[in-house]
Order: sequence, then structure tokens, then C-alpha cells
Amino acid sequence: MVPGMAGAPRRPRSLRHRSPVSDQALTDRANAAFWDELCGTSMAQVHGVTDSSPESLARFDRAYLDFYPYLSGYLPVEMTGERTLEIGLGYGTLGQLIAERGADYHGLDIAEGPVAMMRERLARLGVREPQQRVRVGSALRIPHHDASFDRVVSVGALHHTGDLTGAVGEVRRVLRPGGSALVMVYNRRSARRAGLWLRGLPSRLRGRGAEHEAAVRRRYDHNSEGGEAPATEFVTASQARALFGGFDSVRVRRENFDHLRLGPWIARREQLLGAPARLAGLDLYLTAVK
Repeated sequence: MVPGMAGAPRRPRSLRHRSPVSDQALTDRANAAFWDELCGTSMAQVHGVTDSSPESLARFDRAYLDFYPYLSGYLPVEMTGERTLEIGLGYGTLGQLIAERGADYHGLDIAEGPVAMMRERLARLGVREPQQRVRVGSALRIPHHDASFDRVVSVGALHHTGDLTGAVGEVRRVLRPGGSALVMVYNRRSARRAGLWLRGLPSRLRGRGAEHEAAVRRRYDHNSEGGEAPATEFVTASQARALFGGFDSVRVRRENFDHLRLGPWIARREQLLGAPARLAGLDLYLTAVK
């Protein structure tokens, strides 16, 4: 996608130069190392999942889909024959669901670990050529031809590339006309972000803004050693719509919430996934049609 051409996503002003690492190649290498530990490892440990046996992965998948009860509803129940690309594979729960619903599944991840996991899952499902279907690569240089997919799915990955605008442009490029995209990005105006902003105010006033930003990234994504993701971008709903301005239509919906504690009163996360999440949820789910 060439900047300035019709259909190219417009970069919202507040997204410019958002990556903490200026060199994209360095960001890619850092992401490949960080995300080699599967996203969801903490959840796996909580549920006693320590291997990739069918029984262990089934236990993880139940826990994952229970934790995000709205997620599967963003995809059609019947996807037979739909050529679908998933970007950002994690533990492979969503990818397996897509394949089980009949899609002609393809996957892409910056890191080797998630790719190996997804290939293993596809092989167990009897899907042909999992090595060719699931590749290591960057969302900023998707290794597929223009207009080659009916659907692109990326939940929680594009905002880690260091160039969210470029990643959205690549999603649009590989979609056929009339194809659809499901993308989740982090909500800049969530209740969590507001709380982190207030707690980080003393640090910023002392000139320690970089430390605060790293702590924010760590709150959203961290590995087993406690390190934060190399790059994370946050957008408002209006900024997200602008990013998808080259699509014929786009809908944005807020999802997800944290437990909420106000003095002695505690509201459990499960109680807040309705109206509170619609107002100030952690994540923005975008469904767009090219």
C-alpha cells in the first residue's frame, strides 16, 4: 500500500512514532524473541497445562473461550471453503476453531513457537500441508498475494508490530473485494488505561515517563520473566475507524474488563462484561468489509 493512494489507511496523528524502538527491523527481531513464548502461557500455567497433548490443549481451549465468552461469536459458525488468514497465533485456540468451522485456514506469526503450535494442531485435525499453511513472517510484509483471502482474523497482534497503520494496510491488501477483517486492538480510553494514567502521574511528573510507558505495556503483556512486549500501540475508537478508512464499512465494539475494586466493594470481571465493557472495555473489536 503506497501512502497517499486511494484506500490507504490514514495514520491518526497520535499514532505517529508510537513504537518504543525506532528501527523496524530491530522491533521485528525483538518481537520474534518475545512472542516465541506463547501468548497465553500464564493462563496455561494457572490451569496446569504444561505440554501440548490433545487433553492439555483441550483444557486450555475451554479456559480460554470461557475467559473470552464473546470471542467465538465474532466468527461465522459455518466457514466452509472460506480462505482465511489468521495473524498472531498464540496458543492456537482461535486458529483451531476457525479450521474446525471448515475454513481453508492459513496462519502467520512473527515467532517460531506459535507457528509450531498451530502446525501441530492442524496436523491433528488432518488438515493438509500444515507446514505450508502456517508461516513465520511479519504482518507488515504478509507473504501472500493481493486479494487472496476471503477473511483475515487478527486478535491482539497488529498493535504489537510497531506500525499499526502499515499492518492494517497489509490486511486490506490481501483481502479480496468484499472480504472481511476481524481485528482486535487495545482501547486507549479504557477503564484500565485511566487507572494506570492516574497511578503513573507521579512518575511522569518526575520525568520518568519512559518507565511509566514500559510499566503500562507490561500490565497488558508480559512474559514469564516479567518483561514487557517490545511495542504496543493504543487507539481510541475514532482512531481505529480512521485506520480502517480504506474499507467500505467498519464497526467497532468494546469488549473485556478487569475486576473492579472500590474500597471494600469488589465487582468480578464476569459481572462487567456487559454494559461496563461497552463503555470502557479494554479491547476494541473491529469488523470491516473491503
